[in-house]
Amino acid sequence: MDYSGAVTVEYTASGSKPWRIPHEARALFVPDAVNGKAEVTAGVRIAFQSSCVTASLELQPMDQDERKLDCVINGRFHSTVLLKADESWCSFEGLPEGEKQLEVYLPQTHPAVVVSLQLNDHASYRPFEDTRPKWICYGSSITQCEAASSPSRTWPALAAQYGGWHHTNLGFSANCHLEPMMARMIRDLPADLISLCAGVNIMGGSSLSERTFMPALIGFIQIIREKHVNTPITVQSPIYAEEREIQLNKVGLNLQMMREQIKQAVDILHGQGDSQLFYIDGLTIFGERDACHMPDQLHPDAEGYGIMAERVISQLEKLNVTPKRARHPL
Repeated sequence: MDYSGAVTVEYTASGSKPWRIPHEARALFVPDAVNGKAEVTAGVRIAFQSSCVTASLELQPMDQDERKLDCVINGRFHSTVLLKADESWCSFEGLPEGEKQLEVYLPQTHPAVVVSLQLNDHASYRPFEDTRPKWICYGSSITQCEAASSPSRTWPALAAQYGGWHHTNLGFSANCHLEPMMARMIRDLPADLISLCAGVNIMGGSSLSERTFMPALIGFIQIIREKHVNTPITVQSPIYAEEREIQLNKVGLNLQMMREQIKQAVDILHGQGDSQLFYIDGLTIFGERDACHMPDQLHPDAEGYGIMAERVISQLEKLNVTPKRARHPL
């Protein structure tokens, strides 16, 4: 089985388990493999070429939670299936005739251990040779997108489908604290475009102060630059979050201050000759006018993630950093 959007795959007697970190080195991604979120399969999909009209997937069952999976065909959404608690099999049926590229998106909300993939009789199967430009998105739960309506409807997945890109979602809910191990991993991954979004959980968790936040961000970017010397990198400040905009956290930071520091960090690196580094104001992606799509005043809802996708695409096109491929409508 071939996975896209995974960093590594762990093979066990039970099946194959995609990870969004090098699973062999997960002890280094403290705490607890990034608080258990690196095994969540946001943006991970099984990719292949086939003439199948039915594709059935067997996953290890989960005791309590239901999970959604999506099928995307030739870069366009086809269907969603719901895998209920304790169930192990789900099927995508009524697929179009003929050879096609299929991507079966695994849940953006849970880990997944894939036991088997079965196709209808006489269906062809071959690995999909993915030549699409590679896009890495690093961020928090707002990049992982648990509230998206299904796994192919997160904002990174929607934007990637529009642009014809191969995306790797490195959004880790309740995390994204500019961990050096994450910077080293991104440094070592192939990429034609890298998008970073940091700040909201650093502010919420008071994990970096006014003294340490900007140096940590500059160091994070510079680690990535060791191998991505000319790769375009966008750095997005946090989207709107009413309770965190002005109110100071335990170390004296709020989101307004953090946006200023992120912009200043990008300006400093520009001054050092980094012409392929670009700042995106998070309020242009999701601002106060969009608060009606934030039921918990922090995370967008499913419709909000669609809005984010459209605005991210618009900003990337304005900056002229989008990898060039044929585009599909959202």
